[in-house]
Amino acid sequence: MAREGRRVARAFLIWTGSRACFHRGYVLTSSLYFVVTAHLSPVRLLLLGAVIAGTMLVSDLPTGVWSDAAGRRWPLVLGHAFLGAGMVVTGLVTGFWWIVATQVAWGLGWACLSGAEVAWLTDELDRPDRTARVLMAAARWELAGGAAGMVVFGLLGWAAGLATAIVVSGAGMAALGLYVAVAFRERNFTPAREKRWAIFRRGASLARRDHEIRLVLAATMIVNGAGMVSWLFPRRLVDLGFPDDPTLWYTALGILAAGAGVVALRVVQARIDGAGVARRVYALACLLGAGALILLACAPGALTGAFGVLVVSGIAVSLTRAVGVVWVNRRTTSGVRATVHSFLSQAETGGEIVGGIALAALAQAAGTPATLAVSGVLIAGAGVLVARCRIGEPPFV
Repeated sequence: MAREGRRVARAFLIWTGSRACFHRGYVLTSSLYFVVTAHLSPVRLLLLGAVIAGTMLVSDLPTGVWSDAAGRRWPLVLGHAFLGAGMVVTGLVTGFWWIVATQVAWGLGWACLSGAEVAWLTDELDRPDRTARVLMAAARWELAGGAAGMVVFGLLGWAAGLATAIVVSGAGMAALGLYVAVAFRERNFTPAREKRWAIFRRGASLARRDHEIRLVLAATMIVNGAGMVSWLFPRRLVDLGFPDDPTLWYTALGILAAGAGVVALRVVQARIDGAGVARRVYALACLLGAGALILLACAPGALTGAFGVLVVSGIAVSLTRAVGVVWVNRRTTSGVRATVHSFLSQAETGGEIVGGIALAALAQAAGTPATLAVSGVLIAGAGVLVARCRIGEPPFV
């Protein structure tokens, strides 16, 4: 039994790191491809982001319910097929509406993965005392894999062209679906006998009645909405004195941020099973991120600003995301686990949509420093909300 648990954890960590590598490599090269090769305007770039967010918002819950009803493995395999197809075709087309279609496939793929992966790990590990630590370790593997992906696919894009790097990352993501089909065996999942609508209602009831899940959903919406200010980080750093061509420096900063996140997650992983640790870490991460955003808004130079970006992107965002997943996972049961995690994913996406629109309007009216400061205040508010919550009541199951 112990050997099987190690096999499950190892398979999950390998998958998480590999997925992050292909994902971050694709994001890096495609963001340049859309501008340099496809020549998309700023309006069309923003529309692509809205397409992805809208696709996930609509499809997250149906795929989560499907995962709870029929199994975790095949939604994950299908998700990789959608992701791989969308990524590969992106590197083969330059027409705007073709690119829109690829991003719809991309959003569907992430919706299939959302919730199913945590549900599979929790079921198959079947060790509540170990699940949280494996999830925190997975967050570290995700950061490390993402940093490796930026280096590998950035170099490939430079040497062989952006389109080639995009196609290779898509092929790798599709091949990773085959790994899931083989390695993610389901021994502890029993297909649901109830209808999918009943599964949805049970999941919605749990999310509505459990005050801790409601709290995490609310905090996630606030943090992710305010976190959309990260789109302004490169502009702010250039204004503070980053080189005129900041690509190399900003990539290096991203890798340093990933390293800082790995260290922070490692420290928290050893303590995550303690009573109230998730709440305290979440609140502390929010306050730390808020302070870093205000530092970036008031920074006198590029070095101070870069430190603020490192703290926000590397530590605060990594901790809130990982701890939020662990916290919600502890309050759910197998029958509705993926469904409830889909609500968490919807909170992330909904916050990003609302926050992106509101912060764009604020940046237009008040400028970048004021927008950064307001975002910091919002995230601090989320931290205070979490810090003041009551805990210890059993979950509604």
